[in-house]
Amino acid sequence: MRPVYREELSPVNLLERAGAVHADRPAVVDGEACYTFAEWRSRSRRLATALRLAGLQKGDRVAFLALNSEPLLLAHFGVLQAGGVLVAINTRLNAGEVAYIVAHSESRMVFCSRELAAHVTAVPESVQRIELGPEFEALLASGSPGPVKSWMEHEYELCAIDYTSGTTGRPKGVMYHHRGAYLNAVAMALENRLSAESAFLWTLPMFHCNGWSHSWAVPAVGAKSVCLSRLDPPLVWRLLDSEGVTHFNAAPTVLIMLANDPAAHRLARRVRVCTGGAPPSPTLIAQMDGFNVELVHLYGLTECYGPFTINVPPPGFEGLDSAAQAAFKARQGVPHVTAGRVRIVDEQEHDVPADGATMGEVVLRGNTTMMGYFKDAAATAEAFAGDWFHTGDVGVMHPDGSIELRDRKKDVIISGGENISTIEVEQAVMSHPAVMEAAVIAIPDPKWGEVPKAFVTFKAGCSSTAEEIVEHVRARIAHFKAPRAVEFGELPKTSTGKIQKYLLREKEWAGRATRIG
Repeated sequence: MRPVYREELSPVNLLERAGAVHADRPAVVDGEACYTFAEWRSRSRRLATALRLAGLQKGDRVAFLALNSEPLLLAHFGVLQAGGVLVAINTRLNAGEVAYIVAHSESRMVFCSRELAAHVTAVPESVQRIELGPEFEALLASGSPGPVKSWMEHEYELCAIDYTSGTTGRPKGVMYHHRGAYLNAVAMALENRLSAESAFLWTLPMFHCNGWSHSWAVPAVGAKSVCLSRLDPPLVWRLLDSEGVTHFNAAPTVLIMLANDPAAHRLARRVRVCTGGAPPSPTLIAQMDGFNVELVHLYGLTECYGPFTINVPPPGFEGLDSAAQAAFKARQGVPHVTAGRVRIVDEQEHDVPADGATMGEVVLRGNTTMMGYFKDAAATAEAFAGDWFHTGDVGVMHPDGSIELRDRKKDVIISGGENISTIEVEQAVMSHPAVMEAAVIAIPDPKWGEVPKAFVTFKAGCSSTAEEIVEHVRARIAHFKAPRAVEFGELPKTSTGKIQKYLLREKEWAGRATRIG
């Protein structure tokens, strides 16, 4: 028996509490469907007991290939409550990639949105398939709305496996435990200022790091979730008004789309938006502020339940000019309240000076770091070298203890012996009024070894020339950092919206034995 002073932490506890404390508040709005927290807690319990009746055993993996919807959000509680492990799969993957994840995770059943049925055709027939809709509702009807006896023995048990994007090989399964999911949810509720009066719009895919842990954080405080199955900028702007939305999350690429949509307008209420995946440019930060949208910069990876650090403005921040404010907000910040520790280290894993200039690798450890990669001990050992998680991101430590990313290790440009941050160059390019998105990589150069090249996408109805872009950048940063070449067109992206720089590099370095200039 556990001592009276200990209760194992699990996200399931958050909904169980909300179902009583916030019973009559709206929990989820999904099109015409709307459930109160009392109703939603009952649906979670029905899903849990129905899964057990269907043969689920403790620790069995349950896959969901679903668009943002009430059933996928419900799975974040019901699957865990049943004693299972949730595997939320990226909806933009092809049938072969989906089949690999289902097989690798050893999922015994897969739930699928009707629109994505073609993506599960390669999944073996031995894996039970349930389509979301009438079939899912029939399954819930077989379950019980009464309390569910927990099978969890300790809070470090596996609760979810999230697969990385896999842009350079097979995706890896990142293992989350109940304790980490609970703590990251509590941190997001606190740091993101969620309350029972909040309304959260699901612009971020729920499969992505379990919605950056907001799938658990939003219900924890009794806030309303508004589901959005696909990103539709005009609809987003309408819902921001009609549903009283106070919060949403989005990568900078999504925010750029929203900011440049004809439906964009200044909102009547201040909306708080967490962004991450890439540093938001000062230009984007200022642009969103004009729409009454406050950007909160988070940093993390799939390996740390999504957000690990948060940008916290210092005292006197409001007194800074707009340029200084935007520059500070572009920092990745400090560990959130339950995360742990972050360091910037050199090749010998010694801390670099906290001078805001000396670059090193970002390493993390703490409560919200993964348990490791599923069935991949070698990759886990490599990632955890020296008992820290190595992110592969390059950054600096500022005197106030906040970190700022400067690059991925592989993206640092070394031109004539000088290190050039591609992020710095990209932000200078994106400050041009005609530019919507930009990516900068190293290309070979006979004199300097390698030099920067910019790939640019214009805003609708806008254009410029390579010469104008280069001169614009030179007016803002050192001349040697400016692109030596500029190419215009669409940028290749991963299924989660990240720009695939490796594809750009492959084209530019084709036929060479090495990609180091």
